[in-house]
Amino acid sequence: MQPAVLTPAALSALIRGRALEMGFDRVGIAPVHPSAHGDAYARWVALGMHGEMGYLSREDAVAKRQDPAVLVPGAKSAVVVALDYAPADDDPAAADDPSRAVVARYARGDDYHELMKERLIALQAWIAAELLPAGGRAYVDTGAVLERELASRAGLGWHGRNTMLIHPRRGSYFFIGEVLLDVELEYDEPFARDYCGTCRRCLDACPTGALLGRDPTGAPVMDARRCISYLTIELKGPIPRDLRPLIGNRVYGCDICQEVCPFNRTFAASSSEPAFAPRPGVDGAELTELMSLTPEEFSRRFRKSPVKRTKRRGLLRNVAVALGNWGSPEGVPALRRGLTDSEPLVRGHAAWALGAIAATVNCPPDLVATVLDALLLQLASESDPWVRDEIRLALGT
Repeated sequence: MQPAVLTPAALSALIRGRALEMGFDRVGIAPVHPSAHGDAYARWVALGMHGEMGYLSREDAVAKRQDPAVLVPGAKSAVVVALDYAPADDDPAAADDPSRAVVARYARGDDYHELMKERLIALQAWIAAELLPAGGRAYVDTGAVLERELASRAGLGWHGRNTMLIHPRRGSYFFIGEVLLDVELEYDEPFARDYCGTCRRCLDACPTGALLGRDPTGAPVMDARRCISYLTIELKGPIPRDLRPLIGNRVYGCDICQEVCPFNRTFAASSSEPAFAPRPGVDGAELTELMSLTPEEFSRRFRKSPVKRTKRRGLLRNVAVALGNWGSPEGVPALRRGLTDSEPLVRGHAAWALGAIAATVNCPPDLVATVLDALLLQLASESDPWVRDEIRLALGT
């Protein structure tokens, strides 16, 4: 006797149930077809708004984002999951204390990539072993997939004006992952309504003006080159001088456009995932202490943390900028150490920060002299042309 063949509706119900059992907070299923925003994405890349993120602009990567079936040949369905990450005991105090580091909420615990990818691979294996011989692939933020569009098509929220996916009763502090499958399933209703309405709090709150509203097709537009998350994480070289004062004390990522969103203020869901609990010494750490991290200390503190993506030189670059924005004499000893760091990227930004502190109205004359002496001493031995330029600018010469 032949075993009963499950209908697409039955398959979808079982998959949804299994995904929730595995710890995902929400799950939706969408058909795979070419992106409605594919042309908008191509225009965005053509305008250079992706900055130095070359992996977004390769011809093959653009084609895959425009149509997931190019990425996974034969793909017909996308099982899309959401996993909340906002800490239950969220403390905004660091954002109000310029001497302390602010780290984006998603990066305060363990790296989500490995945790989610492992679960999604397990979900895919379960589908193939228990339901039907389905082929496909799992992705979490690293594949050439327009994840937020897929998630909206799966009913998990709408694409907000701040470019985030927003759920009307859960906010936007959640990760997205998906399994692309080569089988037909029953699909959830796409999320059709845009609850942003006329609200533009995210656009008005963005310190660097990175959010540009929506294009004629309704797709939200961001100039990544001005986004604080891009500047502190994805950008590998110097942060543009005109944008440094706008970063404040954010040393890894930025949540401002999410913090001001009414749906997060009212409905933000706290994570129940132990791996996402904030680690000590990450968000709220003293800037002066972070500036003294050796390579070994950086590796130990940020092992299995998203922050490791910046590498030590990127994090200390960001910390130096934050110390300059703090403008306190208390930051000078740490910045003088940074001025002699082995990494040119750190030395150059430390020079900028020392110059910023010396230029403050209330900086004591003896401290100004100390800063100028340190800059002149480093200039005399500095071999890197860019760092030498930063020192000269800090000296006002």
